Parts: sequence; structure tokens; C-alpha cells
Amino acid sequence: MADFELNELKPDGQEGEFPEGPRSARDLEAVYDIPVQVSAVLGKATMQVNQLLKLGRGAVVELDRKVGEAIDIYVNNRLVARGEVVVVEDRLGVTMTEIIKTDRS
Repeated sequence: MADFELNELKPDGQEGEFPEGPRSARDLEAVYDIPVQVSAVLGKATMQVNQLLKLGRGAVVELDRKVGEAIDIYVNNRLVARGEVVVVEDRLGVTMTEIIKTDRS
């Protein structure tokens, strides 16, 4: 896989210059302040409503993941990476271990 500079790719993914000229990181500054929703999903569970209503304080819901298995990281509801849960001082965090590349068609 070849490495390309931002100004070496056309919008259709082909090599070459953009019609408007080369692009730089400075051209992206307009999008830096756009908020995105980031979610880290530890696992999922399926249950019937009557089971859900029976849950109380201290109830345990078994998830579909095993201990040590990667968690899914979503940005705006799109799976973008997998990672691991880490502790940063007194908070939980996520370390990305794999970037998910998807075909955008």
C-alpha cells in the first residue's frame, strides 16, 4: 500500500493534484471544532422486557464479550476502531489497538 500526502490524492482516491491546488492541514482547521460523539462499547446483551423490568440494584447483565477481548469504538455511530479499557488516574479510558477501515460507497 502506497503512502500519499493529502495533496497527492484526488477526491475519487486516485493519485494527482486536486483541481483547486494542493491541500494542507491548515485547510482542515474549519472542521477541528465540530463535535462528534465517541462511544466505547464493552459488549451487548439481548433480553426480554420482562427480564429487564426484573433487574434491580446489584443485578448483573452478562455481555457477549470475554474478559480481555477488544471493545468497539464508534464515532457518530460508525465503527472506527477496536481497543482496550485502561485506567488513567481515577478515570476509565480507551486505548485504540486497531483502526477499522471501511469501504465508503
